[in-house]
Amino acid sequence: MGKEIELNDSNFDNEVLKSDKPVFVDFWAAWCGPCKMAAPIVEEIAVEYEGKIKVCKCNVDNNSSLAAKYNVSSIPTFILFNNGKETTRSTGASSKEGLVKIFKDLKQ
Repeated sequence: MGKEIELNDSNFDNEVLKSDKPVFVDFWAAWCGPCKMAAPIVEEIAVEYEGKIKVCKCNVDNNSSLAAKYNVSSIPTFILFNNGKETTRSTGASSKEGLVKIFKDLKQ
């Protein structure tokens, strides 16, 4: 992991819901093939968009209550939060362009 923030039950509210920047959250698991394929893309996005959006990762095996709270039933699931609310969601492996599309039209 590079510049991504690892989320858990104790830091989710502060890092995501109370963030002054949009937050791109990758819900993933270590055993998930498509998650492994998406990981370098997510890392690239974290570096490229540093200062514009916050990129976080949430391991669903370690944080099943967060996955349940946000109705994450398949992974990878990518959710964009803005001002503490979910604004966009995408499920399944995607290209970098596909993932960037989740947040690129957001008014900053």
